[in-house]
Amino acid sequence: MKIIADENLALTDYFFSEFAQVVSLAGRTLTHAEVENADALLVRSVTKVNQQLLQESKVQFVGSATIGTDHLDIDYLQQNHIDWANAAGCNAQAVAEYVITALLYLKPQLLHAEKTFTLGVIGLGNVGQCLARVAQAMGWQVIGYDPFVSHQEIKQVTFDELLQQADAVSIHVPLTQTGDHATHHLFNECTLAQLRPHAILINSARGAVISEQALLADIQKTQRDVVLDVFEHEPKISQAVLDAVKLVTPHIAGYSLEGKARGTQMIYEAFCHHISHHPNKDFRTQLPDCEQFNQPLTTAIAQHMGQIYNILQDDQNLRACVQDGIVSQQAFDALRKNYPLRREWASHGIDIHA
Repeated sequence: MKIIADENLALTDYFFSEFAQVVSLAGRTLTHAEVENADALLVRSVTKVNQQLLQESKVQFVGSATIGTDHLDIDYLQQNHIDWANAAGCNAQAVAEYVITALLYLKPQLLHAEKTFTLGVIGLGNVGQCLARVAQAMGWQVIGYDPFVSHQEIKQVTFDELLQQADAVSIHVPLTQTGDHATHHLFNECTLAQLRPHAILINSARGAVISEQALLADIQKTQRDVVLDVFEHEPKISQAVLDAVKLVTPHIAGYSLEGKARGTQMIYEAFCHHISHHPNKDFRTQLPDCEQFNQPLTTAIAQHMGQIYNILQDDQNLRACVQDGIVSQQAFDALRKNYPLRREWASHGIDIHA
């Protein structure tokens, strides 16, 4: 058996080498010739898995160690009886911690803001729910919008109400093009105009949820603080975007060691089901020890945020990749490939419920 895996996946040998030869390749540039003799394909969001890639190949299983599925042609997979799985929720905690870190970097006083600060969460799936819980543990007021789900522990409002009430808005929706609630350019000239001028906007979901052109015009008008981990024309990011946006990072919001390893474990378990094998491995046995703080959430953040995650370094690293007015695909992918995976707060002994 042969398995092709994105070279940036974590622990693929640990999970899969007992079943097959594991060949690691660059996910963004995978070709039909590279995968046609593989029995399984393990990818991330940068690989477009469709008929062009898989037609007349041996592939019978596709595992994506990601939350989103917009890079998978699910109709094609199902029509051709190819089993597939994603890793919904694998890095939800990492993304939630990224958002909190970004907000505290922009406004350190939020550490003690309590109910005077309102965070609006758009999309209440795994990530949105996780962010809401952590924000509530920070003492903040949380409001949420999601037309598909309801949660008793989160105050849900209409989309317009959220835009008008929130002091910061964090986006956690999939990228969809059709339907009554399509998210492509959900944030456009009209919706951005509804935001409070001082409201912070954070996107760590999919770049095209925000119209880049409308965002640049909005920032010029309002001087709004914006945080982008994803970009409409990713991986090519213009100097104009970098100059306008307060904090930029190279699509690494979910890049914790735990999140990446958990994602691989989830597709490993799906693969085991595919081949009728009982899963018997756990990523936690492979994690190194890390520095322990053993403190309540706000105390640990106040004293150790720089040690836990230096978000400014990620921003500076991305800005340093500009050549001739743009971040190249090669430079962007190199940042992600060589990213020093951070650890989630719980691994440091931080009690997010205290």
